[in-house]
Amino acid sequence: MENFSISGRNKILLSWSSGKDSAWSLHVLRQQQQIEVVGLMTTANEVYRRVAMHAVRVELLEAQAIAVGVPLWKIPIPSPCSNEEYEAAMRTAIERAKAEGISGIAFGDLFLEDIRRYREEFLRGTGISPMFPIWSAPTAQLAREMIGAGLRARLTCVDPKQLPGSFVGREFDAKFLAELPAGVDPCGERGEFHTFAYDGPVFRQAVPVRLGEIIERDGFVFADLS
Repeated sequence: MENFSISGRNKILLSWSSGKDSAWSLHVLRQQQQIEVVGLMTTANEVYRRVAMHAVRVELLEAQAIAVGVPLWKIPIPSPCSNEEYEAAMRTAIERAKAEGISGIAFGDLFLEDIRRYREEFLRGTGISPMFPIWSAPTAQLAREMIGAGLRARLTCVDPKQLPGSFVGREFDAKFLAELPAGVDPCGERGEFHTFAYDGPVFRQAVPVRLGEIIERDGFVFADLS
C-alpha cells in the first residue's frame, strides 16, 4: 500500500454496518500499529434515515461513531436501491478515499466466499486494497471471544425463515448463544440476524439504547432502537 498518513501508518476505511462484527474488526485493526482507521463507511437509506439492512437510526449511528472516536462516512442510497445505484454511490466514496490518501477498505466478513470475491472484484484496479481482518475466524469461538471481551450488542433484525422472530431485540450474550437453534451461525454470518454494537473494547463510552417497537416488514422482523 502506498498511501500514508502523517504518522507513517496506512490510512484505512472500515466498512461499518453498526454491528458487532464491524466493532470487533475495529478492535482487531487498532492492535496493528501500521494501520490507522480514519473513517467508518456506512450506507444509509436517504428516505428512512437508517443503516441499510440493520435498520438502525442514523442518530444512533452518529452517536456510535463519536463513542468509538472515528469519523463517520455516510454514503446516502435511495429506497429502493438497485445494485447499479449502490455501486455508483460506492464508486463516489472510493474516489473520495483515493483523494484523501486512503489505501484500503476493511470488511468484517467471516466466511462467505462469494461476498469476499465481490468486494475484491469491485475494488480491483481502484488503488484501494480490500482487507478482511477477521476472515475465517471460527464463529462459535469468535462470538464467545467478543462477549468475553465486553462487546455488547442488541439484535436489530432477524430473518424469521432462519431464526424465530422472538429473538429480535435481545442482547448478544452468552444466554443468547446457548439458546440459538441448531444450524444458526453464532455470528449470524448467513443473514440470520443483525446487531447494533453499543459498548465494548473500542468504545470510549457506551451508547445508551432503548428498545422500542417490534416491526415485521419485507419478510424480516426489526427492533426499533432509540
